[in-house]
Amino acid sequence: MMKTIWRYLKRLVLLVVLLALGLLAPVGYNELACRGTVSAMDYPAILPPEDHRPEARTLLTYPEWHIVHAYDDYAQVISAGDPHDFGYFQAIGGFWSSLCELSEASADHGGFTWETKQMVYVIGVSFTAELLAKAAYEESVGRIVAVSRGKERTILDNLSADQARSYAAFLQQVPWYKWDFTSDAEDLVTNATSALRDRERRFALGLEYRVKAAYAQVIEQAVAQVGADELRLRMVVTGLGAGELTAFDGVQVISERDEGVVIEAPRYRELTHLLLSMAKRGADFVEIAGNDDILFTAISDQDALDGAIFSFERQGYGDTRHLVLVKVTELADRLRDMQGGAVQVEHIHDY
Repeated sequence: MMKTIWRYLKRLVLLVVLLALGLLAPVGYNELACRGTVSAMDYPAILPPEDHRPEARTLLTYPEWHIVHAYDDYAQVISAGDPHDFGYFQAIGGFWSSLCELSEASADHGGFTWETKQMVYVIGVSFTAELLAKAAYEESVGRIVAVSRGKERTILDNLSADQARSYAAFLQQVPWYKWDFTSDAEDLVTNATSALRDRERRFALGLEYRVKAAYAQVIEQAVAQVGADELRLRMVVTGLGAGELTAFDGVQVISERDEGVVIEAPRYRELTHLLLSMAKRGADFVEIAGNDDILFTAISDQDALDGAIFSFERQGYGDTRHLVLVKVTELADRLRDMQGGAVQVEHIHDY
């Protein structure tokens, strides 16, 4: 009896080790194959050092947004289809492939610090593990129950699609761990019918939401101990006067210099909307957070885009996302050129 238990225990340990090695393999590949020779930054910044953010972080903010985009793609797919229609491996591959390209590109912008890379590796491994687990279930039990249901969607099929879309929109500006997963789980219980598909969705998604709720509490406590990231940054703008700039929501004028007006503005998704509005009104950007290069993503029907350092298909939309790195001084012109055109800006990645 003890020999049998010991034999199965060894197999379990071996399986855990193999899974861990598999999850860490992309990290090892990125460290070995996606490196460049780091060059020193020689840009003569206008803003004082206390207003600077590392330039390479405009590149390293994308992997987190890749996860946000993956949830949006997932919501788009299941709005008309089923979870097994989503390309889980495609989403995982997109994360690590884009990170490799961004890691190489970062060498010309001061490189990534180990602390920042460590954070990206942790979320990348977590994202990979989550999607692999979800794929394993949705491609087996989930698919069988969905097929047995037929073409007509159940109440929880539609509810879970609405939840996924709301969550994806929430992630545009707020950290994932602040989402109320417990309420989502309770809504599944409240709205479930006696249909097999609803009972299966209530159990499977309810378990997923409650696990995420518990994990979110751990992450929120960890963030509280180290402190959240700054929510605002400073930049130098020309083309609009101080009075015109204060008319934009969230903008505070700090000073006026020969190089332009120094303003403070919100970061993340709000910054994208703000820069688009400012460019449309005639503003030009001289420097952002002490940097002269910035990354943005754009959407088009083209498979490739001139100047893009990485491009890949968006699931559920039938178009392509492009990662484009430009000079800050060229950003406003690029934004104006894209307004109403075949290529649309999606998100401007600050630092």
